[in-house]
Amino acid sequence: MAKLGVNVDHVATVRQARGIAEPDPVAAAALAELAGADSITVHLREDRRHIQDRDVEILRKTIKTRLNLEMAATDEMVGIALKILPDCVTLVPEKREELTTEGGLNVFLNRNPIKRQADLLRQGGVIVSLFVDPDLEQIKAAHRVGADCIEIHTGAYCEARTNEERRAELAKIETAIRAGHKLGLGVNAGHGLNYQNVGAVVALGGIEEFNIGHSIVGRAVLVGMGQAVRDMLALLRRG
Repeated sequence: MAKLGVNVDHVATVRQARGIAEPDPVAAAALAELAGADSITVHLREDRRHIQDRDVEILRKTIKTRLNLEMAATDEMVGIALKILPDCVTLVPEKREELTTEGGLNVFLNRNPIKRQADLLRQGGVIVSLFVDPDLEQIKAAHRVGADCIEIHTGAYCEARTNEERRAELAKIETAIRAGHKLGLGVNAGHGLNYQNVGAVVALGGIEEFNIGHSIVGRAVLVGMGQAVRDMLALLRRG
């Protein structure tokens, strides 16, 4: 069965809206783990709009499963990662004006700096994942720069308006999964997945871990974090 990584960024979004101490993403992560999450993901953005350095430091000490740190591919963030030493770092593109990550990392055009950053992280004992679109050139580039795994950006599939568009995007994802495995990369997936659309991606097979945040946090507001995580795990098991 595919594993579930729960992203608790948007618990921090609610906290930062009032500039107070709650709700605490660290507490949310603990509840997600108790409900069966296989890992916890947080994105430490350069503008610190939600997750703060304090959150990552405490999570590193308290996580019982695995900590996946999403971050921009910059020297500053690599330095922070080498200090915190999460289990995995996922390098993602980042723009200040975006509401959320809008696409995959362009590894092909930025292969030299990304390779240098990936080498530093791997030398520190950190698994390196690259967030990429389901594009064969980007996946090949991820392999060439020494990534351990890729996370396939599923946003285009999730935003597709018609059945024809969804089938086309699923086909791209399936091809990307096969390419990643052929190159010896671990293959994860995430972005935009929810309780209604994740099943078709699970059914493709070959994805080791799904990283899902907004949908789970949104349901948790209504039914609690534990139930929201269990509901998602049930869909992964069914797939």
